[in-house]
Amino acid sequence: MAATGAYFSPGVSSPIFRRALPLLGTLNSGRIQSMTSRFAISVDRVPSTFVEAEKGITSEVKREERSVVAETRKRLEENEEKKPRNGWKDYLEQAEELIVTDGGPPRWFSPLECRSRVDKSPLMLFLPGIDGMGLGLVSHHEKLGRIFDLWCLHIPVADRTPFIDLVKLVEKTVRSEYQRSPNRPIYLVGESLGGCLALAVAARNRDIDLVLILANPGTSFSRSQLELVTPLLEALPGSLSSALPNILSLTAGDPLRMVLDNVVKGLPLQNTARDLIEDFTTFSSSLPVLADILPKETLLWKLKMLKSASEYANSRLYAIKSQTLILCSGNDQLLPSQQEGERLHKLLPNCDLRKFDDSGHFLLLEGSIDLVTILKGTSYYRRGKYHDYVSDFIPPTPYEAKQVIESNSLINAVTSAVMLSTLEDGTIVKGLAGIPSEGPVLFVGYHMLLGLELVPLVSRIFNERNILVRGIAHPMMFAKRKTGRLPEISSFDTFRIMGAVPVAPSNLFKLLSSKSHVLLYPGGMREALHRKGEEYKLFWPEQSEFVRMAARFGAKIVPFGAVGEDDLGQVVIDYDDLVKIPYFKSEIESLTNEAMQLRAGASGEVANQQVHMPGILPKVPGRFYYYFGKPIETEGRKLELKDREKSQELYLEVQSEVERCIAYLKEKRESDPYRSILSRLLYQATHGFTSDIPTFEI
Repeated sequence: MAATGAYFSPGVSSPIFRRALPLLGTLNSGRIQSMTSRFAISVDRVPSTFVEAEKGITSEVKREERSVVAETRKRLEENEEKKPRNGWKDYLEQAEELIVTDGGPPRWFSPLECRSRVDKSPLMLFLPGIDGMGLGLVSHHEKLGRIFDLWCLHIPVADRTPFIDLVKLVEKTVRSEYQRSPNRPIYLVGESLGGCLALAVAARNRDIDLVLILANPGTSFSRSQLELVTPLLEALPGSLSSALPNILSLTAGDPLRMVLDNVVKGLPLQNTARDLIEDFTTFSSSLPVLADILPKETLLWKLKMLKSASEYANSRLYAIKSQTLILCSGNDQLLPSQQEGERLHKLLPNCDLRKFDDSGHFLLLEGSIDLVTILKGTSYYRRGKYHDYVSDFIPPTPYEAKQVIESNSLINAVTSAVMLSTLEDGTIVKGLAGIPSEGPVLFVGYHMLLGLELVPLVSRIFNERNILVRGIAHPMMFAKRKTGRLPEISSFDTFRIMGAVPVAPSNLFKLLSSKSHVLLYPGGMREALHRKGEEYKLFWPEQSEFVRMAARFGAKIVPFGAVGEDDLGQVVIDYDDLVKIPYFKSEIESLTNEAMQLRAGASGEVANQQVHMPGILPKVPGRFYYYFGKPIETEGRKLELKDREKSQELYLEVQSEVERCIAYLKEKRESDPYRSILSRLLYQATHGFTSDIPTFEI
């Protein structure tokens, strides 16, 4: 769509409002009063020449300079992650600049610096709440700008456009963009009022591939305290400046609770107090800004609009088929957001829900919330009609990986894993030096009870070798019936952030073709939920499943063993015991039928994939041990391994190597003086709790 009627706010100087300067004159040169590098622009369509210019600049970068550019970008990302995120402060500062010369009709602006985006990045439209500023994603602009073409809707303070006309405005943009890129999704991110707006547009445009991200949507207005505010406001004289502190107390959270939470987390009290003082200083100095954003007349208008928007959206929920992610707060003092999230989750057919129990109404402005990380964890980022777990995967940033690893710090600390690897000449060494740096690499090994070995394995390889291991996981981690009994898939979000993919030949093909490091457990659930006395017993298919695929891409196969589960607990009630009790038998059958069946046509024990939870008797924790065998080369053996007999021989060789690694570790751990957690704690008490704990001699 042509860029007609472009409007530039001459007084705006915030760095978030930016477009390519050479294009300004081509849009509306007669109305440009201030050509600074920071301004707001309303356009029906981002000029295509801007996108082409970006691509042209990127294509002109010399090959030898690309690694430098990539490294520089990585350092910038790491520095940005280290910055403290203060969404409220940024919001208020930039809102103050934006409303200086505010006026005119609702319009779009792009809040991004000129950045390189991923290929075919989808469009994201942000729809604001009752404030109308369009700055609700201010804390997320930088990260979103790397993977989306981001536009934000700005509704001026004095604007009185009815809700249905706002729907038509967004709908016009959506339809125009759909005509340009019919195979790419369009994201609608809406908070509060914007959530109703997103739902209304989706209900009217069922033929368009829309992805809805709704943060505390206002569809619960009729059951909220806000409905009672309107008559009170009408009775109040004058402006609301004196009432703003009370409004803030409803939205900014409980300061004492924030202090206590941070003390519990181990953060220094002085830092917490300093941050709170800074926050309160920001709020107190910005009360006039808030009064300008929502003067009495505007607030009354927006509340009435929210009521009509809620009614409009609720009456059309039946028509919505779009993929929808609802983000709801447990400490929302304005709307019953968690109850509403659960209601919408049940009503919308293609809907996922994530709860944030300690968050307030303005969820996206909170420093602990990262929208890009949420999209990664929920597998909601896609550039085509369907999410591709390989091509749509965005690697975790160093900060995201650190957060995931730290969230599992307990098991890492308790198990104090010992890792051995094998060099190319066959030498066994402590550490991970023997793991190939360049992919494709296929790790093949034994799956401990409940998959307990996963966290230390992935964490150590990432921390020590900067290698992200992509695990092949059971489909139950990626999909669940709404009324099902399986664990909530939100509990597996961190696995998806770290690159886990559902088990499927096509996913293994894509991972190896992209030269990834892949983790595969041929024994799968049968090993992870084994019976009594089956510790360290392999339950692999009789026929090879991965050898020829590995050979096709010349992947190195790294067999490995892991032991230590029997030092954490012992299975005392297994599947054979549970099925003898009618209640548990029925539960197991129900869970197994709910989970996607794998290897249904296979024979032998590996086909027994019953979903159940064995009874485990805990022990005083011991230690985990990992042994990565010598990498097996398949490069240049593609034709040879096409032969079924040859591939079967290599398959059995890998299986034998895994068993040998397990046997080696079981023998060597007997001579480890620090196998028990008690001896390890004593060592750390005398040598420091960050010291490396010795183990057996190789």
